[in-house]
This record gives sequence, C-alpha cells and structure tokens, in this order.
Amino acid sequence: MSIRTATIEDASALLSIYALYVENTAITFEYTVPTIEDFSNRIQQTLERYPYLVAETEDGAILGYAYAGAYKMRAAYDWAVETTVYVQENCPVKGIGTQLYQALEAVLMRQNVVQLLACITAGNQRSEHFHQKFGYQHVGLYTQVGFKFNQWFDVVWMQKTLTEPTIPPQAFIPFAKLDEKTR
Repeated sequence: MSIRTATIEDASALLSIYALYVENTAITFEYTVPTIEDFSNRIQQTLERYPYLVAETEDGAILGYAYAGAYKMRAAYDWAVETTVYVQENCPVKGIGTQLYQALEAVLMRQNVVQLLACITAGNQRSEHFHQKFGYQHVGLYTQVGFKFNQWFDVVWMQKTLTEPTIPPQAFIPFAKLDEKTR
C-alpha cells in the first residue's frame, strides 16, 4: 500500500467511499451524495491550499483518503486546519486511517500548520478514539447542531497542537507551493 496526493481522476473512487457515509450514517451531515463534478471541484480546490491524500494498493485500488481544510477563511486562522479521513467500508487492510493521518500530519508540518481540529458527530466513539490515539483532546461540544435521519445530533470538537505556536508564526505555505518532493 502507498499514500500519494489525490488527483481529479481519483474523484469517482473517492466518491464511492464517501457515498456510503452520506447515505447510511450521520458521520457526515450531507443529505445527498455530491455529483462527480462537485466532488472533483472539492478535490481541486482543497489541493490549492491543503493536502488531499489517498491510500491505494499496489494494483491501484483506493482504500481511503484524508485531507485538511480551512477551519475558517480568515487570515488569522491560516495556522489552524480541520482534518478529515474516510476509509472504505470493511477495508481489507488494517491501519489505513492511521497511515493516512501520519502522512497528512507530516505534510501539514511542512506547511507550518500549528493546530489540527476535528469535528466529530457525538456518539462516533470509533472516530473519537482514533483522534485520541493521535493526541487530539476534547475541546468543545455543540449541542443539537446537525439534523439528519429525522433526529438532532451533537458535534464534538477535538484539537491537537501539531507544532508549538511562535510569535510571529512561521508563514503558512499553501500545499500547491510546496516542493513536489516534500509533499
């Protein structure tokens, strides 16, 4: 298995992984599966500023993906990102999420990101434990903010300090500007 940067050509495979979460869980609060065009645009837009990584087998089968996105779109938040990971349902290879997050964090460190944030639907113990394993801590709970499948859901926020904050901070480096060898 290897981890590499996602491309637009991966959109169909990534969307097939994501679609199951949209249709069958409250892990994502989307109601309908995005179109392939919308999903392709999301990948392209993400890659301008942040890493979007895929895990694939030697024969090219994609098993999961992880990416970072803006916490908020204001300059003062450049050093804080929201992290996301999705793994194929019943994935035949163990540890895909771990490998994806390790690779994601390595790239984010090169971008001078300081804070990692995870937004998790309350009750998703698997995701909470996964993030705790990576050093994330619970920092907040928003109550009844998501409505899906005819019920209200709370959202847990978890945070990890990736690198110690400095004054002034090192400049944030958009993913598209990183040297290809260091991605």
